[in-house]
Amino acid sequence: MPTTLQARNWMERWDQQQEFYIADREERFAVIADVVTAVAGRPDPLIVDLGAGPGSLSVRLLDRIPAANVVAVDADPLLLGLARAAYGDRAGLRMVGHDLRTTGWVSALALPRPADAVVSTTALHWLTRPQLADVYRDCAELLRAGGVLVNGDHLAEAPDRPRLGRLTCRIAEARAARAGANRTEDWGAWWDAVGSAPELADLISQRGARPLEHSVPDVPTLDDHIALLQQARFAEVGPVWQHGDDRVLVALR
Repeated sequence: MPTTLQARNWMERWDQQQEFYIADREERFAVIADVVTAVAGRPDPLIVDLGAGPGSLSVRLLDRIPAANVVAVDADPLLLGLARAAYGDRAGLRMVGHDLRTTGWVSALALPRPADAVVSTTALHWLTRPQLADVYRDCAELLRAGGVLVNGDHLAEAPDRPRLGRLTCRIAEARAARAGANRTEDWGAWWDAVGSAPELADLISQRGARPLEHSVPDVPTLDDHIALLQQARFAEVGPVWQHGDDRVLVALR
């Protein structure tokens, strides 16, 4: 198992490779925190982080809202293991291993009360439309009245707006080039390095025993997300921040 220092070094590399795809990642985090702070209505909100990976968003929320309680859920034992090694002693943070695509994840959270906010970043695009519909319905049940769901992700335009779709992609690519994001380690290189790291061998073996399917042939569009949130009976739904196809989508309970 990695030491705290080793885990944090891997976390730093994780954050850098994520910026290969999300040039304004830190601003996206900040906007999500802005939304939670504005809606929570209390200094110690209960926040659920969906598909939390190694906890990048969870930790930034705690940096911004120190009295918050964040329950981070993810299916990948390696990423959760890194989070536990790097931040296991962080007050207010609890990590849960469960796949959002399977039943029982809501019960696994063991929340003491309805959540004030459900957040996610660069994770829900791994879900098909039926899976996403189920997760959004569950989130509506998890949240208190007046609570908020915040999803930061690459959310594409619908196929009936092809020119707009191409334009948003071009804008995102131009922003990445200006930020120099194409000079950093990418997803594949990070995972290749993880696979050869001796300190991560135990976590790699756990991951191998629980293969994760990351194949969504027809990724839900922005319109799909909005429609599914409305069907889950969220009162108001819409994006509050955008750069190209990188958006922060908010749904108010």
